[in-house]
Amino acid sequence: MKILLVYPQYPDTFWSFRHALKFVSKKAAFPPLGLVTVASMLPEDWEKKLVDLNFSNLTDKDIKWADYVFISAMAVQADSVRKVIKKCKQLEAKIVVGGPLFTMEPDEFKNEVDHLVLNEAEITLPGFLSDLQNGCARHIYTSKECPDINSTPIPDWSLLDMSKYSSMSIQYSRGCPFDCEFCDIVILNGHVPRTKNKENLLREFNALYDKGWRGSVLIVDDNFIGNKKKLKAEILPAIIEWMQQKKYPFWLDTEASINLADDEELMQLMVKASFKTVFVGIETPCEESLAECGKSQNKNRDLVNAVKKLHNRGLQVHGGFIVGFDNDPISIFDNQINFIQKSGIVTAMVGLLNAPAGTKLYQRLKKENRITKNFTGNNTDCSLNFIPKMNYDTLMNGYKSILNTIYSPKGYYERVSNFLDEYKPRAGRVVGLQLDHIKAFVRVMWILGFKENGRSHYWRFLVKTIFKRPRFFTLSITMAIYGFHFRKVVEQYTKAPIGTHA
Repeated sequence: MKILLVYPQYPDTFWSFRHALKFVSKKAAFPPLGLVTVASMLPEDWEKKLVDLNFSNLTDKDIKWADYVFISAMAVQADSVRKVIKKCKQLEAKIVVGGPLFTMEPDEFKNEVDHLVLNEAEITLPGFLSDLQNGCARHIYTSKECPDINSTPIPDWSLLDMSKYSSMSIQYSRGCPFDCEFCDIVILNGHVPRTKNKENLLREFNALYDKGWRGSVLIVDDNFIGNKKKLKAEILPAIIEWMQQKKYPFWLDTEASINLADDEELMQLMVKASFKTVFVGIETPCEESLAECGKSQNKNRDLVNAVKKLHNRGLQVHGGFIVGFDNDPISIFDNQINFIQKSGIVTAMVGLLNAPAGTKLYQRLKKENRITKNFTGNNTDCSLNFIPKMNYDTLMNGYKSILNTIYSPKGYYERVSNFLDEYKPRAGRVVGLQLDHIKAFVRVMWILGFKENGRSHYWRFLVKTIFKRPRFFTLSITMAIYGFHFRKVVEQYTKAPIGTHA
C-alpha cells in the first residue's frame, strides 16, 4: 500500500504564530503529531508520505501516487479539510479520515469520504486495517473504549522535516478530571487521565533526541497535572535525571489547570525538569460566569495571585480567556483588560464563547433553541454559533475593545514589563548564538523598530530591558515577536464590520 498522510491548513489565529515564525525562519509551530503517530501504526512495508499544508502544497501527483489518502484534523481546520476532500474526490482517490473533527462531527463528512476511523486510533485503526487487507473494510469504525496509551507507538518522525517547525510534540496523557461546560476534551478522552509510564515517555524523548532535535518540546496534554501523585513520584524525577544526563537539550511547555499554583513541590519539580511555560484556562474573572460554565477549579480564589505565584516560581503562564457567557455583565470587557494587564499574562488568548458539537454547552443551548450553526473551531475570528444573552453588537464591540487594548503596542509592552518584574526563572543552560538568532534580531529591529506603528513603545521597552533587565534581553525580543504576531491577527479580525462573521 501507498499511504498519503495529509495535514490540513490552520487559519491565521493566535495559535498559528504564523507572523512570528517568519522572524525565526520556521514554517509551522507544531508538527502533525496525530498523523505521524498513526503512521507508526501502519504496516512497516507500506510506503508513507506526509504533506503538511501549513507550508506545502498538495499536488495531483501526490494524490495519484497514493492508494489511500489519510486525513486527520481538528475543527479549526475544517475549511482546509473540505478543500482537500474535494480535490481527492476529483481525482477519485480513496479517503480515510480520523481525529477530533471527524469524531465530533461524523455526519458532516460521512457522505464525502470512504472510511471514517473515529475515536482513538489504538482501538479503531487495527480493525480497519485488518478488514482492509481482507477486502471487507466498513464505512465507519467507532468505539467508546479508552486505550492504555502506553500501547501507543513512538511517532514516525522520519516523515517530517523537523527544520520546518519551531517546536516538537510528545503526548504524555489523555483526559481531564474537570468538567467545563464548553470543552469537548472529556467527550473525546474522558474524565480519568490516562498517562504513559516513565519508560515509554523517555523512549519518546530519546527518539526526538536521536533525530537531532534540540529546542522546544510541547508536552501535549488535556491537563498535565491530572495525576499529581504519579508526576511527583515517577515522571518528573525521571525527566529531571534524563535532562541532566543529556545536558538539557529540550525546554518543555504544557497545559495545566490553575490549581498547579497550590502545589509548591509540583511547581519546583516542573521547573527542575525544564518546563518553561504552561497554558492555563483562566477564562474569566467573573465568579458567576465561572459557576455557569462549571469551572470549579477557578472559583473562590485570587486568580491574579495564582498567576503571579507561577511566574515567581519560573513558569510563564499563557492564559486562555473567554467573553460571551450568559452571566457576563457589561463591565466584563474592562474587567478582562484589567485582569490581563495586572496579571502580566503576556500571551493572553482571548476568544468568544462558542459551543463545540457534543459539549454540555451545545446540548444546553440546543434545548434553548439558541444554536445557529456549527462552530468554526476558531474562537478568535469574531464568529458565534449561538444567540448570546448580551446584545450582539455590544458583545462584538466589547470583544474587539479587549483585543485592541491588550495588544496595542502600549498595552502589550506594559504587560511584558509587568511579567518580567515578577518572573524568576531557574538558571538554565545557555543556548549558543546561532545564525537564525542573528537574522531574527535584525528583522525585529527593522520591522518593530522602524516600520511598525507604535515603534516608540518598542524602543522604550528595549532600552528599559537593556539597562534594567539585561538577562531577559533574549526573552524580551521573543515576546516582542509574539506581540507583532498577535497584532497582525487582531488587525485581521477586528477591522471587519460588526456582523461580517455572524
